[in-house]
Amino acid sequence: MNIKTQPEKLVLDFFERVWSPPHDLEAIDEIMTEDYTIHSAGSTISGRQAFKSWIREFHERLNEAKTESIDVFSNADQSKVVSRWVCSGYNHGILGLPKDDRYVTFTGIAIWRVRENRLAECWVERSAWELYQQLT
Repeated sequence: MNIKTQPEKLVLDFFERVWSPPHDLEAIDEIMTEDYTIHSAGSTISGRQAFKSWIREFHERLNEAKTESIDVFSNADQSKVVSRWVCSGYNHGILGLPKDDRYVTFTGIAIWRVRENRLAECWVERSAWELYQQLT
């Protein structure tokens, strides 16, 4: 049995509760720090409320979005967690493209900084080019 560290459990809980239906955005209040910051696709979103809005918009563009962990691990002092994941759902205008309800998947890697037993900051890289190619 592979026992996960507390930071790893935070990430898995985040994927299960926020990135999988029914998309419990209120779980962000438990999992993320108040000043949570994410760096994704050349943008920085700061604060839990702004992050909730960003997630809500993403879910509107990727219907039935679901993210599953492929691999997750933390560094020795458990101040950072790395996750390799796959996200899937139905295109409702992701990447600014027309809604066509096609089922799509893409992969990504995220690195989180952990503070006070919560996720505090995240850097995300995802296969956006490959996703764009699926849809065009």
